[in-house]
Amino acid sequence: MNITGSLTQVLLIEDVSQIGHARRTAQRLAEDTGFDATDAGRVALVITELASNVLKHATRGELHLRTLPGKKANGIEIIAVDRAQGFDLQACLTDGFSTGGTQGIGLGAVSRQTEVFDVYADSRGAVILARFYSRRHKDSDLRLGVSQHSLHNDPACGDVWHLSIDGPNLSALVIDGLGHGEDAERAARAGEQAFALAPFASPVWLLEDIHQAMLGTRGGALAIAQFNGHLDTLTFTGIGNIGACLIAPDKSRGMASHPGIVGGQYRKAQPFEYAHVSGQLLIMYSDGLQSRWNLQDYPGLLHCHPAVIAAVLHRDFCRGRDDATVLVVALEAAHG
Repeated sequence: MNITGSLTQVLLIEDVSQIGHARRTAQRLAEDTGFDATDAGRVALVITELASNVLKHATRGELHLRTLPGKKANGIEIIAVDRAQGFDLQACLTDGFSTGGTQGIGLGAVSRQTEVFDVYADSRGAVILARFYSRRHKDSDLRLGVSQHSLHNDPACGDVWHLSIDGPNLSALVIDGLGHGEDAERAARAGEQAFALAPFASPVWLLEDIHQAMLGTRGGALAIAQFNGHLDTLTFTGIGNIGACLIAPDKSRGMASHPGIVGGQYRKAQPFEYAHVSGQLLIMYSDGLQSRWNLQDYPGLLHCHPAVIAAVLHRDFCRGRDDATVLVVALEAAHG
């Protein structure tokens, strides 16, 4: 299974008039994804409630939309993000609790309309995740999350991410093309295409193939993480400033990259191997995200869905001066 990365679609919610636009946008995305009228209606109902919830508790915020890859059919992800001073989560989960000054259906009812529902709220704000899959196909959810945003909402993004899943094995790629805009995206896409041909190859050989593919472009920074679910090991290879770490409940390990530019010049990189990683989080991010974050500052966040973790990190640590990507994967032998 190959998953090609895509930008997060962001809908600003600052006024009640934007709720209708959000509902129509999400319903259209659901229909384009192949949802029937009933499933598309669930998406429309939930996004209306989430948008109302943002206005009620934060006065402004964002809704993040993306299509989810599935083994049988694609799904829809909606994430509500705000920077308010927190809200009464238990009250909001009560059926009939109003989030917009009128009769609300409550987040408890919202959770039953979704296949995956998760919330993280503290004094910094709230992130609410809703994932939908067609109820005709009963697809299983992949325990991964991504938040990817281009600088100034440029349609071209110099960051690229790609995931390949083969049974219990997983290979993840993040490339940051130098600069931003179309030339940076062209460089990153050239590397992604080479990666997709052999994502589980020896990392030294794979890196050389990607380097050759990126020659003649701007080049970029790169990181490859290959998880072997049979051996419970992770092999990491990095060139440049893609950040990466493994996070367990009791420890966090940063993973080292080598200096250089893929498609430019670098010394042959040494892969690093990490043992006993099942049950840990793999987090990879471009330098559009600050590196001074620590999940221990967010009690309970480690146990949330990876998509919630990605959204929180982007909300609180995006530099705002470059394209930004954060990819969070729960390493487990059950991906297949």
